[in-house]
Amino acid sequence: MTPTDDNNSQSPALLDVVALLSDLPAQRLARGQVGTVVELLDDSTSLVEFSDEQGQAYALVPCPSTELLTLHYVPEEA
Repeated sequence: MTPTDDNNSQSPALLDVVALLSDLPAQRLARGQVGTVVELLDDSTSLVEFSDEQGQAYALVPCPSTELLTLHYVPEEA
């Protein structure tokens, strides 16, 4: 299974840290930008907050789950 296949099979959960898989020029966000899921709008859309290093939010954007990669900081259990 490729990482993209894995991403499509599971939507991000509330408070997951995610990265964008494509640019969102209208919101001035680039591919790879990191944010936090702050609300699950429906089965396929999450509201993601993007913040600076001081925790100040600079964008709050609804994102399709297919355009998000959930980041993991520890290995998953087998």
